[in-house]
Amino acid sequence: MAFNHLPAGVHDALGPLSVTPVTHSMPMAKNPRSDRPSTDTASRPAPGTILDRLASGPSRASRITHTEHLPAREGRHAVWPDRIRSEVIAAVQAAGIEHPWAHQAQAAEHALDGESVIVATGTASGKSLAYLAPVLSCLLDGSEAANGRGATSLYLAPTKALAADQCRAVKEISHPLGNAVRPAVYDGDTPVEEREWVRQYANYVLTNPDMLHRGILPSHPRWSSFLRALRYVVIDECHTYRGVFGSHVAQVLRRLRRLCARYGSSPVFLLASATAAEPSVAARRLTGLPVVEVADDASPRGELVFALWEPPLTELHGEKGAPVRRTATAETADLLTDLTVQGVRSVAFVRSRRGAELISVIAQERLAEVDRSLARRVAAYRGGYLPEERRALEQALHSGELLGLAATTALELGVDVSGLDAVIIAGYPGTRASLWQQAGRAGRSGQGSLAVLVARDDPLDTFLVHHPEALFDQPVESTVLDPDNPYVLAPHLCAAAAELPLTDEDLPLFGPAAADLLPQLEAAKLLRRRTKAWHWTRRERAADLTDIRGGGGSPVQVVEAGSGRLLGTVDAGAAHTSVHDGAVHLHQGRTYLVKELDLEDSVALVEEANPPYSTVARDTTAISVLETDIEVPWGEGRLCYGSVEVTNQVVSFLRRRVITGEVLGETKLDLPPRTLRTRAVWWTVTEDQLDAARVTPEILGGALHAAEHASIGMLPLFATCDRWDIGGVSIPLHPDTLLPTVFVYDGHPGGAGFAERAFHTAREWLTATRQAIASCECEAGCPSCIQSPKCGNGNDPLHKRGAVRLLTVLLQGAPEGREDGASSTAGAGGEGAEE
Repeated sequence: MAFNHLPAGVHDALGPLSVTPVTHSMPMAKNPRSDRPSTDTASRPAPGTILDRLASGPSRASRITHTEHLPAREGRHAVWPDRIRSEVIAAVQAAGIEHPWAHQAQAAEHALDGESVIVATGTASGKSLAYLAPVLSCLLDGSEAANGRGATSLYLAPTKALAADQCRAVKEISHPLGNAVRPAVYDGDTPVEEREWVRQYANYVLTNPDMLHRGILPSHPRWSSFLRALRYVVIDECHTYRGVFGSHVAQVLRRLRRLCARYGSSPVFLLASATAAEPSVAARRLTGLPVVEVADDASPRGELVFALWEPPLTELHGEKGAPVRRTATAETADLLTDLTVQGVRSVAFVRSRRGAELISVIAQERLAEVDRSLARRVAAYRGGYLPEERRALEQALHSGELLGLAATTALELGVDVSGLDAVIIAGYPGTRASLWQQAGRAGRSGQGSLAVLVARDDPLDTFLVHHPEALFDQPVESTVLDPDNPYVLAPHLCAAAAELPLTDEDLPLFGPAAADLLPQLEAAKLLRRRTKAWHWTRRERAADLTDIRGGGGSPVQVVEAGSGRLLGTVDAGAAHTSVHDGAVHLHQGRTYLVKELDLEDSVALVEEANPPYSTVARDTTAISVLETDIEVPWGEGRLCYGSVEVTNQVVSFLRRRVITGEVLGETKLDLPPRTLRTRAVWWTVTEDQLDAARVTPEILGGALHAAEHASIGMLPLFATCDRWDIGGVSIPLHPDTLLPTVFVYDGHPGGAGFAERAFHTAREWLTATRQAIASCECEAGCPSCIQSPKCGNGNDPLHKRGAVRLLTVLLQGAPEGREDGASSTAGAGGEGAEE
């Protein structure tokens, strides 16, 4: 959970502030590239054949609940605008791309006209070339100018891996242009001795929002020649900038625009996203500028076979005697093993770092039983690895040395891994946008591809594999971000003032909330007004005090106790739950036990071990209402949206058997509580409604708790979040409402827009929640409907039938013709949001 991450005094200064369909994208095929290893599609098995082989084992076929076939599609060519330099067109043709697709030419035309543009076409539809052609042409023009350095361009990617991959691609395609194009990566992995060269000589700088925020903008005098000549800013995979992270990036871009204006430039913004609803609206919210939309995908598409796969029930029983379904981790490891044995190049996407490591280890062990050489061709890829480890894995996947990779979303984005045959998705990734992004990683050379979604034992996953229309007949979600969130805006006003004194003329750039925040920041002695401008007052750099990814502080270093070797890092917000004393930590296929978590020094000491279990943290959550912004009657009940304060504390951890999930024991922990001021949606019910639902005092807590878990699990269908972005609390008699109440809240300071989206889609959201519980075949509740993997109360109490009756009565009171809604959580502890 991302807690207080502003400079000391900012939260106190702000107090309990208020925060003010398209069809889904399908995987697409790229223009052929002669610089890639040739792909003999005729020798590859068809995706349907690969799926038949996977389903041929005992009981395997029954695990496929649905198969979706997306047919191949022809492409539509165009010609490049005549303002693209002939040398650039020749270089593109030398790379094997004879003619652009129609959307590439259209986007380039807008860019050359000086219009900011978003290319919102399918995965592997050639979006990179759509913005690269005008950028290269501009750089070539600039190289002939008399001002020395010439024109410059900036490329922003959400991950280091994507920026590094794009740099390789730019170097390859621009090689015939000689020294006119000088691309270079500038991020945290760039050696110090290279950074000065990049600042002085590179004209196409590839970086990420974090480095722009902390490294480039605060040091803008050293970047003055680059910023003065800046013509284009490319924002790749812009759909990833959502929630609090997206809100931070929106303010970073406004700071960039302000500094560019100071140096006399006004760059054009070129955005790309394979999966975006209302692309121009989202792009304008992100950049603060009018943005033209190019969304008519003219690229060809190879055949895609998409299977929904539900692991079978086991003979084991979990908490409260509920039946236990085989884990998505174990099932995915089996599928990755089978695909590797077949020689099918595959990536398995996993939601957690631990899951990626587990799948890799299990697959390697099983492959070693077949052929020891195959075990070396499977690996894990996740954040937290050291830079040299990440680069080696990317190269091995790129070259085909690796056949299988278990990866987190760090590899979800546009890193070129052309040649993949199959993608396994271990658990719904939280949004349809991410689902199609991950599925599109296969088939990137134009061949057919297979995607398999393996359901976790979770209400949303279970719902989706039995309701395929919710995936295949619905548009991707709208991007949710709120640049006016005061907990986001305040630190960026401080950073902007530290970069250049902040004037009244600057305030419209940062949004309508900026003027009201300045007096509070001045009262907190963070800013001081002198004459006509506000100045930063502290010695430390303002940008260093804000983590734009909401990490909530310095990363915790994971150190091997015996040798002192640094293994990697863990986000500060996740440290309490992932590297607490006694936690099992996985790194590069090796298992470690945490000996000590030192929060003061941000260090977790670990030692190598081989326990037969994994660990899961348990916590307690309390919530209080600070301010109610909107209140809507639903029959006798009420649906509300407003500001809350959440207090969360990790109190213990469970040890679970790795393959089965069986609970082996619980250990108490002594960690400090953490407080979060955020936004929430909540609903209340009256005694008469409880009577109508036949919910007695004995089952009230369990009914509320069960409805909470299921509603949190279902919210990702309606907002661009997953259940780890949100939390909830349900209480039979809440002291602020004096009624039975269920809350669902954003797990980020000031809110992230998810609870607000829940409020405005409440009837749909809670109807799907009721349906997910009622349609589950279990008797008294299981992980597929009402049990939660992160419940602070150990899934106790829960009452399945009471939850169905309670939601039925609540929905009967929903107003006609409007969508305003509520959410839910657990009584004595709740389900906390986590990073």
